[in-house]
Amino acid sequence: MTDVLVCGAGPAGRALAAACADIGLGVTLVDPAPDECWPHTYALWRAELPASLGDEVVATTAGRMTAVGTRAHSLTGEYCVLDNAELHRRLRRTTVREVTGTVHTLERTGDRRTVRLRDGRSLRAAVVVDATGGNRTLCGGRPARTASEQTAVGVVVDEPQARPLATPEQGIFMDWRQAPGNDGSWPSFLYAVPWPGNRMLLEETALARRPGLPLSTLRGRLRSRLRAAGVPFAKGTHEERVRFALDDPVPESGRTVPFGLVPFGASAGLIHPATGFSVATVLRLAPFVAGALSDGLEHGPVTAARDARSVIWPGSALLNRVLQLRAAEGLLAMPPEVVPRFFDVFFTMPAERRHSFLTSTSDPGGSSGAMTELFRRSPWWLRHRLVHGGLFGHGVLGSGGGRRPRDGTRP
Repeated sequence: MTDVLVCGAGPAGRALAAACADIGLGVTLVDPAPDECWPHTYALWRAELPASLGDEVVATTAGRMTAVGTRAHSLTGEYCVLDNAELHRRLRRTTVREVTGTVHTLERTGDRRTVRLRDGRSLRAAVVVDATGGNRTLCGGRPARTASEQTAVGVVVDEPQARPLATPEQGIFMDWRQAPGNDGSWPSFLYAVPWPGNRMLLEETALARRPGLPLSTLRGRLRSRLRAAGVPFAKGTHEERVRFALDDPVPESGRTVPFGLVPFGASAGLIHPATGFSVATVLRLAPFVAGALSDGLEHGPVTAARDARSVIWPGSALLNRVLQLRAAEGLLAMPPEVVPRFFDVFFTMPAERRHSFLTSTSDPGGSSGAMTELFRRSPWWLRHRLVHGGLFGHGVLGSGGGRRPRDGTRP
């Protein structure tokens, strides 16, 4: 029997398995394909990169990023695209036992947890970590609801070909100017970042929609955008496809802690509900969760699971998530033509305010301050949308909100 059984070998599962092994815990990692590298693009701001990982896990960087609503806004900070192969290598430990298999069920007998695999094998551990992503295989499965989803379709082209839209030195965080031929329905934006081998990733993204905007729609918009800019791409060009839920609820403690079960990563609801960011959060949290598991196991699996949950979701983080969910609902309620103008206001805020909202932190004061600042900077017609769309509620606004300026025009 091992101390910690981690189910799922994505960035979250591997980061926690490595952190647990580094402090001497016995760790088993199970996944259908533990040797496979992750296919999706992971990026973060340089300031979010844990120092323990080093620059080796960074594949490419953009020294400057631009955001466009109806006009351009320059963003401060270096933006890093991670080298998945190197990150995968850095998070592997020879002391972690790796098992190829698909998790099926979890059983509890005293201080022992048994995970049954689909092929009939079983694995035993004191504590089990569900890092199976949005499937949440061991902590209740997918919620029976229509989730808000982020969807995207991207292609990688040679850097000189991408220059009409973006350059390695000047990436695009989001450009809400619509692709030619867009029918004016749900909005999407262009995301463009440097790629290894003097290439660029150009991606059409729907930030949030319930349900997600179809990939076929995004594919058509991306091709239309590239054609209009004179950016060629071959028919067989590799296509990146993205679809994941943004607002899955945090698993109930009563369904996890008593069973010595610790959800982590997307299974724990650690995806930012308004932006989709998550990788920086799991890389930052993993060593602290491992420490909580180690200390808690001295008093039993239930204590270990409770202590780990208190690190992942302290009260301040849960309150912060409520604020972020409210913001996400406000965005979902906006008419398509308002969204670019909303982001024009958002990106005029000071960098520290934007950062407080865009990153997954445990600071509700930072998110509340950013939302209040956004309201104060908004013209009256946008304030009306923010309030009636649910973005702001009781206790969020400071004393400066609520008055209608004399200027401004309703869209």
